[in-house]
Amino acid sequence: MTTAELVVAIIAFVLAGVFVLTSACQFAEKGFLFNNAYIWASKEEREKMDKTPHYRQSAIVFALLSAVFLVIGMSLVLQKEIIQFLEIPLVIGALIYAVVSSKRIERRTKK
Repeated sequence: MTTAELVVAIIAFVLAGVFVLTSACQFAEKGFLFNNAYIWASKEEREKMDKTPHYRQSAIVFALLSAVFLVIGMSLVLQKEIIQFLEIPLVIGALIYAVVSSKRIERRTKK
């Protein structure tokens, strides 16, 4: 393992840890809500908004992103490029989940 690979692996593990902590805070509904629906809402809309589904959505996406960076770090440490193929379904899953859950939340709030 070269020094550059080691540095990138450390950065990947640190990012995975940061995303796990962020995910845990989002599951606990503590801290800033990292969700576009909340960020772009007006102050009045934010006060009326049911934040629980948005916190849950953000928590799951951050957990999936944490898994992506964990896979990146593991593939570098273990020197197995085949492990990197696990990133593809994780990233696609995070994207699909974000879109589908946004539509479901939007549909529920319009009722």
